Amino acid sequence: MSVLLDRLRARIDSIYREVIKFGVIGLIAFIIDLGGANLLWSTVLESRVTTARLISGAVATLFAWAGNRLWTFRRHHRRAALPEVLLFFGVNGVALAISAAVLAISHYALGFQSLLADNIATILGIGIGTVFRFVAYRQFVFAGVVPPEDAAAGIVAKSLGESGGRRARPLE
Repeated sequence: MSVLLDRLRARIDSIYREVIKFGVIGLIAFIIDLGGANLLWSTVLESRVTTARLISGAVATLFAWAGNRLWTFRRHHRRAALPEVLLFFGVNGVALAISAAVLAISHYALGFQSLLADNIATILGIGIGTVFRFVAYRQFVFAGVVPPEDAAAGIVAKSLGESGGRRARPLE
């Protein structure tokens, strides 16, 4: 029973650390994204709010991929960089489409066309997209590698199962 509790604690600790790191990378990407959108809205793309949002989102996505690959999920990735970045951009494309759709609905369909309204809609869209991204990153983009804490617990669980003890079920 102690082994299972230790495994559960290690798993929760691992996920907690990933969520914190994901949040830090996400916050920086958010600043790049929203700052870039505001810069573009105030200058060269004043009348093209969705285009500006897509450009700032793409720049923030490049930063987020590097940060998540090299820091947040560094123990998870095994793929070569190219397939991983393509999958990452696919997931982020969906999240960016969610964010751009929220902005477009707010700005064009609902008529909320002030800078404050555009920022609120962008923040709401990014929030919805962030939940989608975290789940997709863990399940698809950076999946496949068992973190070191879980590898040891897996060996213990396997040995318990082979020796007639009860086999532990995965926590995922």
